[in-house]
Amino acid sequence: MGAADGFTDSGELDGLTVFDSDGEKVGTVGRVYVDDDTGKPDWITVKTGMFGMKESFVPLAGARRVGSDLHVAHPKDRVKEAPRVDADAHLSVAEEEELYRHYGLTRKSGGNAGAGGDARTTSGTGTGAMGAAGTGAAAGAAGA
Repeated sequence: MGAADGFTDSGELDGLTVFDSDGEKVGTVGRVYVDDDTGKPDWITVKTGMFGMKESFVPLAGARRVGSDLHVAHPKDRVKEAPRVDADAHLSVAEEEELYRHYGLTRKSGGNAGAGGDARTTSGTGTGAMGAAGTGAAAGAAGA
């Protein structure tokens, strides 16, 4: 179940333990990125490595929640090898497309490629949500 299919609130994903497609523990949910058009969670970052110092982006497409665990549709190696994108900022269209290519996914039609070219806003745990220029306010500030 993808973001549009089941995850409606970024708060329901905060702090969950993330497991890969083989059931191997990957890390914990760091930040949740919501779709600017739908307001629904679309991507997460997973805190990996020693002390959770690294964050890797993972799409929620195909992910499912089981109790306090989140099972994603990709193997641990693919998650850890994801392109490094600044997890403290709004995802640009170019960054999102790079992530889609990495995971072998196709970008959803109707994505926001408008002013500023920004497609996603961050919400959830961490130091706070930030929006890119031209986006107005971040999802966390808007109550998403």
